[in-house]
Amino acid sequence: MAAHAFSREPKPVPPVSTPHRLIKTAIPAPGTAAILGRLDAFESRSMHGQLPLVWDRAEDFSIFDAAGNRWIDFTSTIFVANVGHSNARVTAAMKAVLDRPLYSCYAYGNETRARYLEKLIAFAGPPFEKAFLLSAGTEATEAGLKLMRMNGQKRGKRRRGIICIEGNWHGRTMGAQMLSSNLAQREWIGYQDANIFHIPFPYPWKLNGRSGASFLDEALKKLQADGIDLAQDICGFMLETFQGWGAVFYPNDFVQAIEQVCRKHGILLAFDEMQAGFARTGRKFGFQHYGVTPDLICCGKGMGGGVPLSGVLGRAEIMDLPDVGNMSSTHSANPLVCAAGIAVIEEIDGRNLVAETARKGDLLFNGLSRLQARFPDRISHLLGRGLIAAALFRHPQTGEPDGPFTSRVAELCMQKGLLVVHTGRESIKMGPPLTITDAALMEAVDVLGEAIAEVAAE
Repeated sequence: MAAHAFSREPKPVPPVSTPHRLIKTAIPAPGTAAILGRLDAFESRSMHGQLPLVWDRAEDFSIFDAAGNRWIDFTSTIFVANVGHSNARVTAAMKAVLDRPLYSCYAYGNETRARYLEKLIAFAGPPFEKAFLLSAGTEATEAGLKLMRMNGQKRGKRRRGIICIEGNWHGRTMGAQMLSSNLAQREWIGYQDANIFHIPFPYPWKLNGRSGASFLDEALKKLQADGIDLAQDICGFMLETFQGWGAVFYPNDFVQAIEQVCRKHGILLAFDEMQAGFARTGRKFGFQHYGVTPDLICCGKGMGGGVPLSGVLGRAEIMDLPDVGNMSSTHSANPLVCAAGIAVIEEIDGRNLVAETARKGDLLFNGLSRLQARFPDRISHLLGRGLIAAALFRHPQTGEPDGPFTSRVAELCMQKGLLVVHTGRESIKMGPPLTITDAALMEAVDVLGEAIAEVAAE
């Protein structure tokens, strides 16, 4: 699917002035096209394609451009700023490290790293006993893949098989793309890993009255018919906690049935918690909605409050499978990001953001449900939990997914002072900083409603 091309030319739009939004220029603001053009000239185009907004600064749940326009942020950059943009506690923690000074120390010990790991494991709770820190989410899922296969090797498995879910996304490095099911995006690899298997995602519109457990059973029987023995050939299950593009959660019994299969056959259960972790869904981690206990969780995004911090958490016997020096990384666990990680956990705990996110999630979904009732021919599904949500749009005549309509709604939201996640397909995703006020949250829902109404009338 080709990326939607948004116009960079300033367009006169109605001015906006509220306590949370300010639009006082044409949008995109004058000068935006010039900066984006410089990026076109010198940066790989793979980084491009977002809505044409050049960020100048971001504070809490607000984004500002150089012209002084202000947006309500419903993206958290991409579900990173869970504790708010430029969080004061995070900033102070990093400044203290810089003033020491100590930027990096590779794998040599430092007290900040020790303190962070203690706090992280206490925050996660049982069964997690140790963590391995990294810089990017894709590194964390790669490490999870390695650990699952090393565990299978230790157990004497015949093959190093990993079962993944179609449509899940785990990152852009080689192993992570093998775990993801987008064939076009992994053609560059030149081959497919014969020991990575994908089973269908149990979308609510595909279950057709079946339970999640029976849906899983059908998928696993197909694997077994192809000669895959779960006990001998499978080392791990890797699940993105929800289907990213649409914030689609699994049926609880689907995940619980996976856990039962794992326990029966000596298989590790891993969750990719990049988007779901650190209070985003109204729980500390998204897997907690399913009533299961994973062996590994791969985390990132909101973990660092805006700085590059990711990690894998698990039981000590799994985390210690790699020998000394066998799984290290140059910039991982540096004092700067560890200080930020400590501050993130302190903010989540100190501001009761887990419970607050659950409460605000109820407000958000109540507001979105009113929009769905207002536009039943346009909004086919509302999905998500806590402060991660997706509205799926359809064509009113055909009922088919309507990506162009969705792109236009996202663009009009930007012109009105609201930034949403443009997925490039029929979904608009919403994930504001967890610190957003109730008033700003509901104002944003109203703006989305205005945009849908205006695009529908065009």
